[in-house]
Amino acid sequence: MAATAEQGAAVSAARAPNARAMLVLAICCCSIFIVGLDTSALNVALPSIQHDLGATLQGAQWTLDAYLLVLASFLILSASVADRVGRRRVFQIGLVVFALGSLLCALAPSLGWLIAFRVVQAIGGSMLNPVAISIITNTFTEPRARARAIGVWGGTVGVSVAVGPLLGGLLVQAFSWRAIFLINVPVALVAFTLAGLFIRESAAAKRHRLDPVAQVLLVTGVGLLTYGIIEVPMMGWTSPQILVAFSTAVLSFALLVWWESRRSQPMIDLRFFRSPPFTGATVIALLAFTAQGGFLLLNTLYLQDVLDFSPLAAGLAILPMAALIAVFGPISGRVVARHGPRPSLVIGGMATLAAGLITVIPRSDPSYMRLFVMYALIGLGLGWTNAAITNTAVSGMPNRQAGVAAGITSTMRQLGQALGVAIIGSIIAGQVTEVAQTPAFMRAYHVSWAVIAAIGLANLFLGVVTTSARAVRSARENTDRMGAAARD
Repeated sequence: MAATAEQGAAVSAARAPNARAMLVLAICCCSIFIVGLDTSALNVALPSIQHDLGATLQGAQWTLDAYLLVLASFLILSASVADRVGRRRVFQIGLVVFALGSLLCALAPSLGWLIAFRVVQAIGGSMLNPVAISIITNTFTEPRARARAIGVWGGTVGVSVAVGPLLGGLLVQAFSWRAIFLINVPVALVAFTLAGLFIRESAAAKRHRLDPVAQVLLVTGVGLLTYGIIEVPMMGWTSPQILVAFSTAVLSFALLVWWESRRSQPMIDLRFFRSPPFTGATVIALLAFTAQGGFLLLNTLYLQDVLDFSPLAAGLAILPMAALIAVFGPISGRVVARHGPRPSLVIGGMATLAAGLITVIPRSDPSYMRLFVMYALIGLGLGWTNAAITNTAVSGMPNRQAGVAAGITSTMRQLGQALGVAIIGSIIAGQVTEVAQTPAFMRAYHVSWAVIAAIGLANLFLGVVTTSARAVRSARENTDRMGAAARD
C-alpha cells in the first residue's frame, strides 16, 4: 500500500504542471541561497568581527567552522528523518530554526555566544539542503529534467556567493556585521510560507530506524579532526591535545565504518560507495569545497588586511569568482543532462588547477589583473563541478534513497568548507601572528594556493577515472544489486 502510494506520488509529480514544478524548485533554491549567502557574507565580515569582539584569527575561524561542522555532522541525519517523518515538514522546521539562529547571532554579545548561536543556525541549515534536493529529485523524475533542475540548484550557490560578499560588505560598511544575520530572517519566513502552500508532503515508503550510535561517531570524528587542524599551529603536532584529537578522530571513523557495515538499516549505506561515480562525487565534493572554503578565507584576509580594501571593495573583488559559479552552474547541469558528468568534472578540475598554478609559479605578488584571472578560474572550476557532483550522486539511485545520497554529498561539501577554513587558517597561523604585507604572510599565501592547485589536479584525475565506461557499468550493477536486495 505504502509503495503504491509513493509510486503514485512520483507519477503525479512527474506530470505536475511545469509552472508548479518550477515554483517548487525556486522554493528549494531559497534554502541553498540563505545558507550560501550567510557563509560567504560572513567571510567578508571576519576582520570586523575580530575587531569588534576582540577575537584572534583562530577565534574568528570558529565562527565559520562551528557552523560548518554542525551542518556537516547532521545533514545525513536530517535527510533520514525527513524521509521518515515527511520532507516538507522537516524543511519547514529547518527554515524556522535557521531564522531563529540568525536572529540570535545578530544579538550575540560576545564571540562565545556568537559561536553558540551559529550552532543553532547550523542545526536549522542541516534540515534544508539535503531535504531540498530530495524534494527536487522527487519532483523532477525524468533524468534530463532532473539534471537541469539540479544545475539550477547548483547555480544558486553561485548567486548566493556572488551576492554574499557584495551585500555583506555593504551591510558592514553601512551598519555592522550583525546586519548580515538579520537579512536571513525574512527570506526564511517567506520560504516557510510558500513551502506550506506549494510543496506536497512526501516520505519514503520504507522508513529506516534512526542510528544514534553512527550519529555520535560522525560528530566526534568530524569535530575532532577539524579542531586538531585549527589548533595545531598554536599547540604543535606533538602536543597531547592534538595527538588525542587526531587519534580519536581516526578511531571514530574506523568504528563508524565497522558499525554501519553490521547494521541492516545503516545511517550511511556503505553499498553506495561500491559505485565508482558516487565515490568519486563524494571525494570531489570534499576537495572542491575545501578549495572554496580556503579560498574565501585566504582572499578575504589578503584583500582587507594586506591590500587594505574596504569590506565592500573586497566583495566586489571576489565577484568574478562568484559570478562565474552562477553562470556555469546551470550550463553544467545542461551538459550533464546531455553528455554525462565527465566533461563538467574535467573542465572544473582543469580550471581549479590553472588558478593555483598562475599564482604559485610566478613568485611575485599578484597584480590586480592576475587576481581577476585567478578568481575567475576558481569560479569557473566550482561552477562546472558543483552540478556534476550532485547529479552523479543521485543519478541511478532509487527515489527513496536520493535524500540520503544527496545528504552524503552535502555533508562532504560542508565538511570540505570547514576543512578549507581550518587548513588555510593553519597555514597562515603557522607563519604569522598578524596578517599584514610581510614576506612570511606571502609565503603562506603561495603555499595556500599550491594546496588549491593540488586539489584541482586531484579532481581532474578523479573526474576522468570515476566516470569511465567501466565505472558507469559498475555503478549500474551496484544499483541493480541494491534494488534486488530491497525487494527481497
